[in-house]
Amino acid sequence: MTTPRKILVSNDDGIVALGVRTLANALATAGHQVTVVCPDRERSATGHGLTIHQPIRVNEIVEIYHPAVRAWSCSGTPSDCVKLALSALLTERPDFVLSGINQGSNLGTDVLYSGTVSAAMEGTIESIPSIALSLASFTHREFDVAADFAVQLVAQLVANPLPDMTLLNVNIPAINAAKIAGVKVARQGLRRYIEQFEQRHDPRGKSYYWLAGEAIEDIEQPDHAHLPPDIPIDVQAIRENYITITPLQYNLTDTQGLRSLRQDRFRFQAD
Repeated sequence: MTTPRKILVSNDDGIVALGVRTLANALATAGHQVTVVCPDRERSATGHGLTIHQPIRVNEIVEIYHPAVRAWSCSGTPSDCVKLALSALLTERPDFVLSGINQGSNLGTDVLYSGTVSAAMEGTIESIPSIALSLASFTHREFDVAADFAVQLVAQLVANPLPDMTLLNVNIPAINAAKIAGVKVARQGLRRYIEQFEQRHDPRGKSYYWLAGEAIEDIEQPDHAHLPPDIPIDVQAIRENYITITPLQYNLTDTQGLRSLRQDRFRFQAD
């Protein structure tokens, strides 16, 4: 039995989402001290947005979680939720920050827009081991396999801690446990979309646009990755029914580009 840990849980699907309730309840059942702080409504694809022009309000939530779980809804973004929890709501620093379980995958370049990943990244910024968890389906409603893996992963990270400032982005196939092919540590692939802005009109005749789009999953290695070719790509590994774990960092400096840009290449000349 893993020594109980203090775990902060958030998401971007909202406080009543089945994914976060399944995750928090599984962690509490495993004996961990769980606190949940989530948006009061769905805040998907908000990225790392923060609320700075209006107040943030919180309400304690009762009855919909395991009795040992303490939970709050927050009027802000996923990043707001984690910041608020760490700075105002919690009396002790958590051992882990977990975000999810998201309804839908966060693969490839999705991580740039994902509120799920951004919430976990707030924990990483504060040097807290953090994990973003996503179920690779927008319709599948069974989160138990993903929650079970989250409990196992926490135990494994207690025994073998993450490197400093590393976030694990985890995607779980939407299949039953017996069909899971295994776990692969994967690199971030490319996921592009054909953007479509559908023009509509409100009852007063004024036009507005609704963003839609079709995902294009590119499993070729990005040229800038500079990683060995034998490391699998997340979008392909999910297709093969593997749970994928991709380590991420918030430092976006392109180290290869930095090396290739000579210091004397750019100049400024005053008038």
